[in-house]
Amino acid sequence: MEERHIEFRADDFQLVQQNVRITDKKLDTKPTTFLKDAFRRFCKNKSSVAGAIILSILIVLTILVPWLSPYNIENVHSPERFLAPKLFKAGTGFWDGTRKKEHIVYDAVNEVPALSDKYSVASVKQSLVSLSVDPEPELIDTANQYGTGGLIVLATDAMVANKDVYMTSKPLSFTDKGAYTLDIVLGDEEGVSDSRLGEYCVYLKAGDRPEDRIMVRDFSRDYSPISFDISKALKDKGMSSFNGQVVFEVRSTTDAFRYILIESVKLSGGERAKNKEVLEEVSFDDATVMINNADKNSQGYWSCSGRKGIHNSEIFYCNYVIDTYMLVYGDADLVTYSATELYSWIDKGWCTYDYTVGPESFVRLTDECPIDSVESQTVLKVTKKLSSVTARGWNYRKMGYDKMPSFLLGTDASGFDLFKRAFAGLRTSLILGVCTAAFCFLFGLVWGAISGYFGGNVDLFMERFCEILGGVPWIVVMTLCILHLGNNIFTFFLALCLTGWMGTAHRTRTQFYRFKGREYVLASRTLGANDTRLIFKHILPNSMGTIITASVFMITSVIFNEATLAYLNLGLQGVQSFGVMMATNQQYLGIYPNLVIFPAIVLALMEISFNLFGNGLRDAINPSLKGSD
Repeated sequence: MEERHIEFRADDFQLVQQNVRITDKKLDTKPTTFLKDAFRRFCKNKSSVAGAIILSILIVLTILVPWLSPYNIENVHSPERFLAPKLFKAGTGFWDGTRKKEHIVYDAVNEVPALSDKYSVASVKQSLVSLSVDPEPELIDTANQYGTGGLIVLATDAMVANKDVYMTSKPLSFTDKGAYTLDIVLGDEEGVSDSRLGEYCVYLKAGDRPEDRIMVRDFSRDYSPISFDISKALKDKGMSSFNGQVVFEVRSTTDAFRYILIESVKLSGGERAKNKEVLEEVSFDDATVMINNADKNSQGYWSCSGRKGIHNSEIFYCNYVIDTYMLVYGDADLVTYSATELYSWIDKGWCTYDYTVGPESFVRLTDECPIDSVESQTVLKVTKKLSSVTARGWNYRKMGYDKMPSFLLGTDASGFDLFKRAFAGLRTSLILGVCTAAFCFLFGLVWGAISGYFGGNVDLFMERFCEILGGVPWIVVMTLCILHLGNNIFTFFLALCLTGWMGTAHRTRTQFYRFKGREYVLASRTLGANDTRLIFKHILPNSMGTIITASVFMITSVIFNEATLAYLNLGLQGVQSFGVMMATNQQYLGIYPNLVIFPAIVLALMEISFNLFGNGLRDAINPSLKGSD
């Protein structure tokens, strides 16, 4: 190979920066700390910021709502049960404190829906926002107090050779000069209650002997109307009077149950009849009304040895929208108050009243006074002192409110404000969750750090202990603690902490095994760093992202565990908790879904916000991402 030689001269080279001063370049960015950098990276994660904001709002509400809300959630108040959520004025159609009901029995007499007896007709009428009644009635085969018409079903009680009778409970008196008549209308419909029409007879019975009877219609399948002149029958038998019962008798057979249908029975007398009122009481032209009003202590009660029922009773149904707040807190019916109560209100300056003048002297001075007007008064005859007054007023004043309440989320089965109870319960559950998570985080961090850093026999012993303790089912640990220490918040905290720290310990141990062999740890050890510095300065900061994220999720896990125990009837006692509230309200999900839906939304928001916040926190405190976007 040919060799080549290159010669360099001095003028071939020139120093570029010979006359330029070289110094360190000034940094364009400001110096920052680890926390500032972590906060900057956290703020760039929009979902995590949204989660933090929602979480902050929920925490603020758990602090302020139980403190600022004036409504009582300690003592059960039955009249305020199941009020609808209210934010707007009644009648707006949305979130207005009204409830819509469909296919509800209609009280045609009072022209209102058939609600509970605890509400007066006047209260129901003033609370109705809208009412629509079905144009045609429905036919039912059950006795209903709001039904009309139909036929009485008198049926045999067994398929044996016996008889079943339906008769007036007490004897009736008839004379040959009273112009007494008996009119009966029957039905002839086959197949009622899967039975068959049978033979029957009708007679007047004075005793058990055949001669003690006056036959109206002998056993027959003739279901045509009956019109019988009792007085004429007495004359034909040569009897001036008769004292007996009206009897329907159905003949039993062995092949099927038998029945007859009775639409009406009318007993009447002429001008010379002496017991017209009794006859009217015994008579009936409305089978449903007769069945509903049957009273064994009245003359009009008909006794039955077989089976008695109703067929084709007419009942109307309706759809309505009712203001639940006006129903409970609206204008009350007349209420009697003692003079002591009235004088106590006068002493407080709520009203004035002079009983020597009368009800017109009443003057209401403040909104705190429970009554609006006095209708009447009672004065003792001997002492001439006021005994009581009968007054009218709004119910909410009687309940101690200055104005009609408005519950944002409605009330539950105990009459508690659901909005206040939800956040009061959430506060208890959050306190329990935060305290449990803090203890489990600190203890699990120390345990896992020692186990993961030192390894060897130390790690072996500590891991075997965790496996033994973790083999005991958590629900067993909780149940034993409750049985021996009582059902209180400290017991829950103790039971949750007994095994709750092991998850953090396992994660910490894994992270220490991951980082303790890294080059920067070996370099620090070579330079003389002790174990404490290696753990807290080099290994632990790099492990905190994953550990803290899991610890944040532990808070929601505690809330769910507490709710699970509440469903198993092992919930907290004596304090408001989210789990106990959810467990109590779940039975009303089909009727009042707001009692479960609104707390479930709060719980879902809490879970989602903790999840987003934990994910953002994990990325923010990861040292490997320092300085990155």
